[in-house]
Amino acid sequence: MNRLDGVSARRPAAILALLVSCLIASTHGTAAQDSLFQESRPAMGTTVEIFLYTLTRDRAAELFEAAFQEIERVEAALSTYRSTSEISRINSAAAHRPVVTDPEVFGLIVRALEYGRRTSGAFDVTVGPLVKAWGFFRGGGHRPSAAELAEARAKVGWQHVAVDSTRRSIRFLTSGLQLDFGGIGKGFALDCAARVLRRHGVDSALLGAGQSSYLAIGTPPDDRGWPIVVPDPHDPTLAVSTIQLSNQSLSTSGSDRQYFAVNGKRYSHILDPRTGEPVTGMIQVTVIAPTATDSDALSTALFVLGSKRAAQLIEEVEGSAALLITDHGEAEKIVAIQWTEGLDP
Repeated sequence: MNRLDGVSARRPAAILALLVSCLIASTHGTAAQDSLFQESRPAMGTTVEIFLYTLTRDRAAELFEAAFQEIERVEAALSTYRSTSEISRINSAAAHRPVVTDPEVFGLIVRALEYGRRTSGAFDVTVGPLVKAWGFFRGGGHRPSAAELAEARAKVGWQHVAVDSTRRSIRFLTSGLQLDFGGIGKGFALDCAARVLRRHGVDSALLGAGQSSYLAIGTPPDDRGWPIVVPDPHDPTLAVSTIQLSNQSLSTSGSDRQYFAVNGKRYSHILDPRTGEPVTGMIQVTVIAPTATDSDALSTALFVLGSKRAAQLIEEVEGSAALLITDHGEAEKIVAIQWTEGLDP
């Protein structure tokens, strides 16, 4: 594998230095044209970082403010940690009566439920009770008892969410159900922020949320894309693949992101909603898709589904590709699905 030379898909703290070293040449020689600006802020329980090309620092400040305000707006609507959020309002009432919600949130719920259907429940927006049972909700982790696991599983199931498109309402068909957009919320927020930037005339930007989600608007000047590195999950200074991202999104899910160990056995924070157990046999999944909402949902779903089902799902989503690193007790294997960029030896 080759040493990194681009933006790391898992090391956001190093992005700026890497970007400058990779992209400074792309602005050299251009006459009074855009310069690269960067800003990062805490949001959605992580750090959101935005790079964009524009003429002046003052203009960049205006654009950053508009984008981060949009991310804050989305977080305020989707956060389950805020009692005033639209999702908290739905969660508190939808088991008792249909809850009418706004078009944006309703559309995202419908989209999430569609991914539940397409993945046979591998992606499930109601997985929250299982995450809490395993202790991953606020970090840490512990193995639940059989009774605790059974109780949590009874509260999970995308098929128990009823939607009424005419009334734009949500109803839970079983008690204890909760919507949790942790699996796609960051991607959705990046999509919304990107729309704001495009409305302001931005045609070259990269948005990143934490260690997992990226969205590219256009390309850097005189370049074919924003350089993104998919790292070796065991050594982030090594690359599995280096790609040029342009008008696409990239998301990575990995078993090494959050886990706990009991008697030498590691338990991943990525759970199979259908069984309630942590996923085994998969180390890392990276997905490219047209939107960050799609790439977030797909990276989680493919991690759960495994390589055999992954190819079919990727083929169903136009403009998507996936890179999987599997481990079934033997040698690790890299599986590339419609991945057109080169793999590093």
